[in-house]
Amino acid sequence: MAGFLSPATREQIRAASDIVDIIGAYVPLKKNGANFTALCPFHKEKSPSFNVNPHKQIFHCFGCHKGGDVFTFVKDYENIGFMDAVRRLAERAKIPLEFENTPGAQESRHLKDQLLDIHDQLATRWQNCLANEAAGQLARDYLAKRGVSAEAIKLFRLGAAPEVWDDTVNWARSKSFDLATVEKAGLIIRKEETGNYYDRFRGRLMFPICDEQGRVIGFSGRVLSGDEKTAKYVNSPETPIFTKSKIFFGLDKSKRAILDAGCAIICEGQLDLIACFMNDVQNIVAPQGTAFTEQHARIIKRYANEVVLCFDSDNAGQNAIVRSLDHLLASGLAVRVAVVPAPHDPDSFIRANGGVAFGQLIKNAEGFFDYYLNRLCATNEINSDKGRLAIVRAIAEAVHKTGNGVLIDTYAQKTALRLGVAVDAMRNEFSKDKPRNAIVRNDDELEDSFLTDEAEALNRPSQEEFTFIKLLLENDNFIEWLSKIVDFNWLPSHISQEIFRRRILCFETNSWAGLNEFLDKFDEPTIQSFITECLTKPLVPNTDGYKNPRKTDLPNPETQLADVTLKLRNQFLDNQIAALMPKVNQGTVSETEKQLWLNLRAQRRLPLSQLEK
Repeated sequence: MAGFLSPATREQIRAASDIVDIIGAYVPLKKNGANFTALCPFHKEKSPSFNVNPHKQIFHCFGCHKGGDVFTFVKDYENIGFMDAVRRLAERAKIPLEFENTPGAQESRHLKDQLLDIHDQLATRWQNCLANEAAGQLARDYLAKRGVSAEAIKLFRLGAAPEVWDDTVNWARSKSFDLATVEKAGLIIRKEETGNYYDRFRGRLMFPICDEQGRVIGFSGRVLSGDEKTAKYVNSPETPIFTKSKIFFGLDKSKRAILDAGCAIICEGQLDLIACFMNDVQNIVAPQGTAFTEQHARIIKRYANEVVLCFDSDNAGQNAIVRSLDHLLASGLAVRVAVVPAPHDPDSFIRANGGVAFGQLIKNAEGFFDYYLNRLCATNEINSDKGRLAIVRAIAEAVHKTGNGVLIDTYAQKTALRLGVAVDAMRNEFSKDKPRNAIVRNDDELEDSFLTDEAEALNRPSQEEFTFIKLLLENDNFIEWLSKIVDFNWLPSHISQEIFRRRILCFETNSWAGLNEFLDKFDEPTIQSFITECLTKPLVPNTDGYKNPRKTDLPNPETQLADVTLKLRNQFLDNQIAALMPKVNQGTVSETEKQLWLNLRAQRRLPLSQLEK
């Protein structure tokens, strides 16, 4: 998202977003002394190691070492970019961003706020109709027949639109909503001849469609009358808050389960999703219809690396699976396919066999190309030349899109086996007419990321560095003394050096504005994590400061800082002296190296007070 965000606005948003309130809306927090604890939302654990510090407005997990401020939490939990996290917190606090202050932007924001309000209130109105009014009886009967529980109806805010032409129009008037604005919301339609309005949704079971924040942005209505001339589903049109190609039904509720599983199940319909979700298969979403777009694939990629396609078993559903391949591969997603036995869809399969059986169906889902080869062989005459050519061309074209030589050769062999022909002949056929839009895989970046993680683990700051950085950040009175005494090289790790360098820079430029703004200066998660660990974990003589903490830190931080600084200095000098010792002992040391060795030993004996610059 483009735009400029001033430090003042960021601090205004931070001040209006108490970290306990924000995190408490996502996970249940328990008061523990001055802090709050919870089971970490970023990794699986049985005992709480996730800490929230309300005084310093930071969080830190001692299990997975993730930490940061309120912006970091929303960014990481929602799996969105920093500016998207800022926008969400700004919207919550009703703080306009600088780039929204132009007249056009303000007008657009105001319209979107109005549309969101209208949608939310209308969802509540239709919920009440379903629960309490005679007009909702047909929808209640339908849901009972489909086995949809009261809990599911409440969770997904299902409703009923009465079978009249002006219910929504009259409701909007009663709420003093401008009808032209309600028309922009896609909820009513204006007749060109008369200028009068009528309802878009009539006599339907209503499914609110929510964005990733859980805000109602559109509706999907299922017909209940059985009229063959009426469309089975009617969806909201495109509006300033609703774009069909960018929205999944249920993602607001399933995104955490998808992140945890690393896999997203994609089904066709709302009732399919609800049935799965209520039977503990919760890493599931549904596009609005079977059209799976490039935007859909990019959204899923933010949450998972793999998808399991589970569309209806009819031809329309199975053809939609094949059409979705290009977008999924382009986003780097691994693809599997779960085929629900005909004549079932996921909803009816669960009602017949239970959620555990459906979960097993998902677990056993086969790779896309195995599924596709089986489908091609089932839908083409395998014993005719025409059918065999169709199979070869289709599977070769599909597998070439991966750009992966191993996969291409694997499916050349599998296709040869299925058709009973020589493998070399099939390889030759696969090599013809290679598509130009093949997606070439490059694992170098992934390998580099593993190497980086390993290097960072080896370069993790020592207990002495932890103590030094903790005292540095918690006591502003020591910074001037440290700037005159400490050599950056005394700190062995890159993490500690970078923190110390930037803290000294803030002192020298008189730009220190507090811990939260200081934390924002670091883009590296490992550095942010170490800072929050230092600010959360108590000072103890052992390294197990979380599981066995002292009730209070050790007294006299000034003495502690002097002691640990001296220790870091001596460790640095000892390492340099040790590097020269073999040459000194063997008598092969040069005069320059000997003088350096003597100087290092002399420095080792000096107290810190004699080192001030």
